[in-house]
Amino acid sequence: MSTNTSAAATPSPITTSQMCVSLPVKNLPASIAFFKALGFAFNPDFASENGACVVLGTNYQAMLVDHQMFRSLAPRDIADTSKVCEMLIALQLDSRDQVDEIVRRAVAAGGAAHEEAQDHGFMYDHGFTDLDGHGWGVFHVYGASCQSA
Repeated sequence: MSTNTSAAATPSPITTSQMCVSLPVKNLPASIAFFKALGFAFNPDFASENGACVVLGTNYQAMLVDHQMFRSLAPRDIADTSKVCEMLIALQLDSRDQVDEIVRRAVAAGGAAHEEAQDHGFMYDHGFTDLDGHGWGVFHVYGASCQSA
């Protein structure tokens, strides 16, 4: 009797109840001020001299972590965001006006817009980099959501 070991069973879908991304920051107080200027709140239960938790939405957070702490958590060196894009974090907002407003606030707080806003017909998007060069895409989908049913 032969067993086919090359055909793997389809794994059960996995869904998460929360998402938290850890971002290395050079100056924690400046990064906290930047994200407060964008209008985000912080969770004081996850704060220390080494990190702060930005509340991006229900069950979505970003941990701002100083370089020393991040090095103790990460399997590789911290990316030099002046040379490479380590990732692009995308946030869906409720309106086109919110997309423009958060980019305006980011630039006013010391970040930079990384491209011109684009209207794709079904979606409007724009983006910025924060004080540490992390890329943030912000978008609004007309009459829809990215979430699947």
